[in-house]
Amino acid sequence: MKIHVFGTCAGTEPMPNRKHVSFAIERDNKIYWFDAGEGCSYTAHLMGVDLLSIKSIFISHPHMDHIGGLGNLLWNIRKIDGMTGRELEGKQIEVYMPNMDSWDGLMKLLKNTEGGFKCSFDIKANRIEDGIIYDRDGFKVSTIHNLHMQKTEDDRWQSFSFMIEADDKRIVYSGDIKSMDDISSLIDPCDILLVETGHHTVEYVCNYIKDEGKDVKKLAFIHNGRAIMDDVEGELKKAKSIFGEDVIITEDGMTIEI
Repeated sequence: MKIHVFGTCAGTEPMPNRKHVSFAIERDNKIYWFDAGEGCSYTAHLMGVDLLSIKSIFISHPHMDHIGGLGNLLWNIRKIDGMTGRELEGKQIEVYMPNMDSWDGLMKLLKNTEGGFKCSFDIKANRIEDGIIYDRDGFKVSTIHNLHMQKTEDDRWQSFSFMIEADDKRIVYSGDIKSMDDISSLIDPCDILLVETGHHTVEYVCNYIKDEGKDVKKLAFIHNGRAIMDDVEGELKKAKSIFGEDVIITEDGMTIEI
């Protein structure tokens, strides 16, 4: 498996060399996509990631820095599918997201684009709830809600964290969280923890893992806030002094071997 990183920035104004958060896991020539910040499909395509291999797209919550590139991602899949002779004809891409109002709005926008956004393939939207939401071909995704956002008016959670299990590996993606307590039950054990620093410091994250005795083998910071963007080397050194050497501060366009 590989993790391809397309965007690593928190919800700031545009920053040099960093787009909003997005990454995908590649396994057995299939792509499983997580969050879709601005320009994610642009970066992925130029990295050589095959957008036509996407099986499912998982959105942690409906804030713009996590969903702002979703429409363009779907549009680019349609564009490339048409250019390659409709390779996806008769197939289905599934999108998982917590707030279906966002999905309905996105579909209205896309249907006003070229050709009414008519596709040779089907796109199926699913609402995320707590529990196992995907379990196929040896790739399982489970979710737990977090407290980053309040519930919707119809009493549904709309911000989630993910645990991905495949090939005897456990990968946890925090999404945006109120505190590390939100993901405490997911991260023990885990092989790689992708955790946001847009709302938290590296000291807080590393000390939590250490003090709580969590079995986290590799720590990768994503959705990075200003402290990291202003001093990557200094923040990495600080994190390693607490957690140990197996820490990564993700960069746009990087690939992590699992």
